Amino acid sequence: MRITVLGKSPSWQDPGGACSGYLVEETGMVLLLDCGNGVFGKLRSRVDYVDVDVVVISHLHADHFLDLIPYAYALTYSPRQQPVPVHGWPGTDNPARPRLLCPRGSRDVFRRVTGAWGTETLVENAFDLCEYDPDECLEIGPLRLRFHAVPHFVPAWAIEIVSLQTGGRFTFGADSAPTDELVRFADGTDLLMLEATLPRPERDGTRGHLTAGEAGDHAARANAKQLVITHFPDELGEQWVRAEAERSFGRAVLVAREGETYAL
Repeated sequence: MRITVLGKSPSWQDPGGACSGYLVEETGMVLLLDCGNGVFGKLRSRVDYVDVDVVVISHLHADHFLDLIPYAYALTYSPRQQPVPVHGWPGTDNPARPRLLCPRGSRDVFRRVTGAWGTETLVENAFDLCEYDPDECLEIGPLRLRFHAVPHFVPAWAIEIVSLQTGGRFTFGADSAPTDELVRFADGTDLLMLEATLPRPERDGTRGHLTAGEAGDHAARANAKQLVITHFPDELGEQWVRAEAERSFGRAVLVAREGETYAL
């Protein structure tokens, strides 16, 4: 299994960057995990968008799903997707329609977003949309997916992806406040990817994110073999984020960079 960072930014993008998006590939299966602002263009630099088999969304914040909109426009209006020949494209009776697995309530959210200016069914028409049951374990080709609720400002789900070929286990923490639930869900994982949005904990109100130090602590308690820190603003700087995470993790930490690939 190979995991490639397409975007690692938090809700505001780094210069030239993209928000949450990760490409997961295993033996002919192409999975896109999250599709935040700027991710569709980064995806196109790596794979052909019609070759993506499934898109999985962790939660319904814009920086994790907003580029489903340009993706849906491409699937709907690009020349290759038309039923008749268009300038070099022969026409097709079987246009690509990737499977879209997203949290409950997604259909209504996508309709409200795209209905603000146009066709409210844009996303569900372009993709094979399914709102997943987080209590179910899904097998999709050579991959197995599990979900676990984590505390955030909206319902959010940590996602485990296991290669049925190699046994490699990748756990994505999504966006989350500190929680023992995530530690238990990730216990013993080969690669744990955790957000580190905050330079310090929120001063008041409901918590929804981790600091780099908290991410390192979660990974240490989960006995993760490797920790990748992601979803942090470039203003914090890689060196500071890594040092904070390593202090609590107790060993070397990887810091997500766009284009970087991890093999399991």
